[in-house]
Amino acid sequence: MTQRRMTTIVVGMTLAVGAVGVAVTVMAQGHTGHGAAATETAKSPRTITMDELHRSGGVPRGWKFTLPAGGDPAKGRQLFAELECYKCHAIEGAGFPASGGDGKTGPELTGMGAHHPAEYFAESIIAPNNVLLAGPGWIGPDGRSIMPSYADSLSVAQLLDLVAFIKSQDGGHAHHMGALEERAVGPYRVRLVFKAADDKTGGHDHGAHAHHGGSAKSGASGHLMAFVSDATTGDAVPYLPISAGIQAQGVPTRTVKLVPMMGRDGFHYGADATLPSGTQKVVLSIGATTMPVMGADRGRFAKAQIVSFDWSAQAK
Repeated sequence: MTQRRMTTIVVGMTLAVGAVGVAVTVMAQGHTGHGAAATETAKSPRTITMDELHRSGGVPRGWKFTLPAGGDPAKGRQLFAELECYKCHAIEGAGFPASGGDGKTGPELTGMGAHHPAEYFAESIIAPNNVLLAGPGWIGPDGRSIMPSYADSLSVAQLLDLVAFIKSQDGGHAHHMGALEERAVGPYRVRLVFKAADDKTGGHDHGAHAHHGGSAKSGASGHLMAFVSDATTGDAVPYLPISAGIQAQGVPTRTVKLVPMMGRDGFHYGADATLPSGTQKVVLSIGATTMPVMGADRGRFAKAQIVSFDWSAQAK
């Protein structure tokens, strides 16, 4: 990989998993694609005054950093091979040599693109010690990750490509994410998750994304979870009466009441349930909040909402 010039810039990146100060070396590459400006994520512009910005803690209300779009999975795969990431991180069926040959291993990446946001992977690549994942040999004697940081050796474009490749690895596990795992309705963003009782996650905390929007096996028993957040702030919304209507072919709709719960998966509305064979839809009914709401937000949560998740389309 040729390198014509290097300009070191300090990029303050506030990731979804935490604020990260990152020193990134931006390299003008000798091949097409890297070094060019990344495509910006398409989103509606927001206008805010400086006074409002300061009153809300320095960022707009509900703001969080999202990794820019535009990464190329094919170029990311090439980088994955060139950096020999496969020596520590296995990807089943991807055609890379077996991992662990040099005695070092890291978390397997088979199907992991469905389980974590892009920002989590980006942080793991450029600041691997921010979150230490417990595993066999993954943390060295010094208490730090055995994975090196690539903050000073990847361009921003390369980082986007590498993350795009890892995110594309989303179908290797039976409990992978469906494409329609989240819905926006009224003032809420709603994510529906089904964790089968026989779901073995190998010690990873995948309960919050075991089966999304239709990837669960029909006839499976497990735990049905609805994660409801404020579409503006991203905060979890408590005190909502929620029920789930499970619609399956040839049988009457069965309604399950979801109750507020806290646990390994975080705050959610949940219930133990069985998805019958031939399940086609799960329809959530969200009632008006029972908690007092102050000021201008009072009317936002006063209206009942209905949101439908198509299970059958994803199960094919």
